Amino acid sequence: MKIIMLGAPGAGKGTQAKLLAEKYEIPHISTGDIFRANIKNGTELGKKAKTYMDQGLLVPDELVVDLVVDRVQQEDCKKGYILDGFPRTIPQAESLDAALAKLNDKIDYAFNIEADDEFIIKRMAGRRACLGCGATYHIVNIPPKTEGICDTCGKELVIRDDDQPETVKKRLDVYHVQTQPLIDYYKGKGVLIDFDGTSNMYDVFNAMVDILGA
Repeated sequence: MKIIMLGAPGAGKGTQAKLLAEKYEIPHISTGDIFRANIKNGTELGKKAKTYMDQGLLVPDELVVDLVVDRVQQEDCKKGYILDGFPRTIPQAESLDAALAKLNDKIDYAFNIEADDEFIIKRMAGRRACLGCGATYHIVNIPPKTEGICDTCGKELVIRDDDQPETVKKRLDVYHVQTQPLIDYYKGKGVLIDFDGTSNMYDVFNAMVDILGA
């Protein structure tokens, strides 16, 4: 099963990707993780990506697709994988499809988690991150045992800049322009399935499992 997770920032796609990856024992892949792994290992692709990142530039689509395709050909992806946060644009999606087609491969499902902006802004305001180990919580959905304190390392929990309402609004504006068109793209491919991101996260997860099979 090759799955792409779609949805606005804060809709819950990262959480669902993690749950699915654990259940089906397939990798949960984000471009950030791929960049870090390639740079750490000093690969040719990693060196190329680093030259752009060191200058504060976006890594070109062609190189990002090369990195993703290289990752999904690794041994742990034989049973499938979940792409989270990629593709972000129609050109990236088209390039990914073309690269996978050369390998006689394709995306099986695009899971789109829907939630309106107001709901997302409210949800993100409840997120907390640990200053020490980076663990994340939510004051309603995944609260720490002691308010404001990390369960893992005991350090203080804070609201990240990314989760401040003004920042979330800007990120949503970018999403609507750049990434939302992917919904129609994958609908046209016949692989899009919508889920209600305002539902309980385990209800959403169970709905996904119903489609994928136990």
